[in-house]
Amino acid sequence: MTAILLAQVNQVDDVNVALNVGFYIIAAFMLLGAVRVVTATNLVHAALWLVLVLAGVAAQYILAAAEFVAVSQVLVYIGAVMVLFLFGIMLTRAQIGGETGLNNSSWAVGIPVGLVLFGLLTWVILDAFGDDLVEAEGPTPTESISDQVLSPYLVPFLAISFVLLAAAIGAIVLARKD
Repeated sequence: MTAILLAQVNQVDDVNVALNVGFYIIAAFMLLGAVRVVTATNLVHAALWLVLVLAGVAAQYILAAAEFVAVSQVLVYIGAVMVLFLFGIMLTRAQIGGETGLNNSSWAVGIPVGLVLFGLLTWVILDAFGDDLVEAEGPTPTESISDQVLSPYLVPFLAISFVLLAAAIGAIVLARKD
């Protein structure tokens, strides 16, 4: 009996280690994407790096066993918001290539201020929560949530997707200079 309990504890520890490793790998990609969003000189490239950051957020939700929130993140933010950003880029006729002269000349002041704010927020969070642990409550009722949201609204949901597709095609046509 003790051997079975010990094996279950070791299995739980292995899962926690794997979750932590996955978290840090995804967080590293998100950090790289966030830095590239800010430093990219091409506006379209910056928007595509933002897709990486938003996909990382969805992956973190999956690690937290919140699959419905992860799918919502992909549909709403990566799907709709990024399409909206790209519409804005296309319709304002922004330069597609690298742009110069857009950076603020006081960027060197922003780095230490950002580091101080990061340190302050870290200190406040660690002081407030310390070694508190979040207890897992088990699987979320993803199927019941999705059934409640999409069952009565499936046809309008599909109709809106076609309206967005038509708007995307229209924006491309209007943005082209042919």
